[in-house]
Amino acid sequence: MHHDVIVLGAGLAGLAAARDLAAGGADVLVVEARDRVGGRVEQTALPDGRLVQLGGEVVGRAHTAYLRLAGELGLTLVPSYVAEPGAIARATPEGVSAGDPPHWFAPGDDSCHRRVTAAFAALARTVDPDDPWHHPDAAALDRVGVGDWLRSEGATPGVVRLWEIGQLALASGSYERTSLLSALRKHAAVPGGAGDGVSEHYDYEDWEGLRVAEGSATVALRMSGELGDRVRLGAVVEAVDVRRGEGCAVRLAGGETLGCGAVVSALPVGPLRSVRVSGVSDERLASLHRQRQAVAAKFVAAYDKPFWRASGHNGLSECEGVLGSTWPQNEGVLSALVPPERYGTLLGVPPGLRERELLGDVARLYGDDAHAPLHTWTRMWGTDPWTQGYVTQWTPGDVTAVGPLHGTHEPPFYVCGSDQWVAGYMEGAVRTGRAAAKEALRRG
Repeated sequence: MHHDVIVLGAGLAGLAAARDLAAGGADVLVVEARDRVGGRVEQTALPDGRLVQLGGEVVGRAHTAYLRLAGELGLTLVPSYVAEPGAIARATPEGVSAGDPPHWFAPGDDSCHRRVTAAFAALARTVDPDDPWHHPDAAALDRVGVGDWLRSEGATPGVVRLWEIGQLALASGSYERTSLLSALRKHAAVPGGAGDGVSEHYDYEDWEGLRVAEGSATVALRMSGELGDRVRLGAVVEAVDVRRGEGCAVRLAGGETLGCGAVVSALPVGPLRSVRVSGVSDERLASLHRQRQAVAAKFVAAYDKPFWRASGHNGLSECEGVLGSTWPQNEGVLSALVPPERYGTLLGVPPGLRERELLGDVARLYGDDAHAPLHTWTRMWGTDPWTQGYVTQWTPGDVTAVGPLHGTHEPPFYVCGSDQWVAGYMEGAVRTGRAAAKEALRRG
């Protein structure tokens, strides 16, 4: 059977692309290896009806493509955990504290933090997020890690530690191994901090202040419902042959071959490396294959009530244990991330003991009630064959190595996904999926 377009992957990017392609009159087919749609967005429900998000959850006011799509699908946006009363908790080997400043700050650290944050924001304003490669100092900014840059700016050890624990809370890799150019590019795309980019280098309202009341996975489910039988599950792609003007071919595991006029790859960069792609330039494939994703995990624990409020906490934390962070996703439901630097530790724990280990970190933050959840879920994204990671991870040298082909197309081969935007998150998936569909339709 021949289709106008075949989309690889039924995550948010692939579904957003397919939805717009179908609306534009294209005969589109989405092939998905899993037995469900959504990719890294997934949800379930507790017996009492509370929704539990097992994948991506939150967006912010700067995520315009996602917000627009949610509106088109008739979904409701409500404040996320940022509206929770109480104080943030920070747990390190030497103690646990609530609120600011963190317990390891020494005199002078607070003013130092404000100063280096302002310097970072000022430098970010010199970077074009759509074209960081032509910054006059691109190579030099890409070679240095954020941690080294902080120290070169005179940041104290306490300030470096605050930036590092915050970065690991996002599970995108240590600032000691994060390109300064990539961090500046991310900030330039979504400036943070009280509207002026000075008070903080990562603004939670802009990045994480909203969620879909019906559940983030409902975005994928509704798009899939609109597409109907144009989504095919359990279809593992083995090879793609791209032929300009002659038609493309997509071969599935088992030997079935599907014909099409164009291919949209919405696969994460890790799984895409396992697909044999021919007819696409070596330069474009090299750029794609050079990208990497942070090897991270998500942990969710559901309780009968948000017990952490009793001690004045809001459920948000930054940690130096196996967990990197926690936050409340719903009434009594706590989410957590395991950053790449600790993924190996979790992977080494026998599967039957992982829950106890992770709940131990939660208990250190909020007390022994953490040991009595109604249910827990762990998603090992880093070793899941269909994700092989979490958000994009840019180590020093990666931005220039991937190069300006990042996020571009080579018709009739189009690329989209959260890792094809400046940074990860659901916005990147929706933004690039819709852009790929627009370009494919423009080219007919």
